[in-house]
Amino acid sequence: MAIDNSTPDAFGVPARGTEAPAPAGSDLTDTSPAGRSIVAGAGSQALTPRQLEDRRLIHRDESMREQADAFRELRTRLLALGGDRNFVTLVAPVRYGCGGSFVARNLAAAFAFDETKTALLIDCDARHPAQSAALRIDMSGGGLMEYLENPESDLASAIYPTGLPRLQVVPVGHTRETSGEAFSSFRMRAMIDSLRSRHPDRYLILDAPPVEGAPDARILSDLADMVVIVAGYGRVTPEAIDKAVAVFPAGKVAGVVFNERP
Repeated sequence: MAIDNSTPDAFGVPARGTEAPAPAGSDLTDTSPAGRSIVAGAGSQALTPRQLEDRRLIHRDESMREQADAFRELRTRLLALGGDRNFVTLVAPVRYGCGGSFVARNLAAAFAFDETKTALLIDCDARHPAQSAALRIDMSGGGLMEYLENPESDLASAIYPTGLPRLQVVPVGHTRETSGEAFSSFRMRAMIDSLRSRHPDRYLILDAPPVEGAPDARILSDLADMVVIVAGYGRVTPEAIDKAVAVFPAGKVAGVVFNERP
């Protein structure tokens, strides 16, 4: 695993052999008994290694060891920073083409590898959502935007299984040109608080839109404990990375992931 020690709070996680994805009367409380899933269609079967690779998800077999170890290392570093509590991590690419959704998806998978932890991946890129297509999610119950916009909607209907044990996903739902107001709403904050506090073993990963070009990533950082910035290796300049880092509160930036293309 390549580590960049040239700047403080920077670390590199190579994603070799992968290509960065293209820009493609309600109760807010999780009312299920503690320790039980509230996902739609929770009976889905575990996927095979080949199916996981088709979804660009890491797995435990030897063919994926280098990538899996890289994401495990990233998880370990975040756990060291986060201490003994579960936390919310925002994964934000510098710009489209850096592979932010790929990193968010596999960081969530790395948390789910640990049998004492669960992970919830929330797609927050309302303009170019990636997770529902990558994970082959049939959004029969809608997604994040439908939940936020409809006070009568149920949180459980927006959470779906992924086929990877202990990993669930909230897809963004139908695309929107603007989403900042939804992300700064009381309903969004209450949802995040409920999802985290109800299950102390649950780690939330927010898949953010790019930092460049819109304020959504900065708005979402208010909901997160830590921010991981994704830079496409050789695709963004050091100046662009510095600008992206400067967008977020300094105390929240955990580091920069350099996502390599083959």
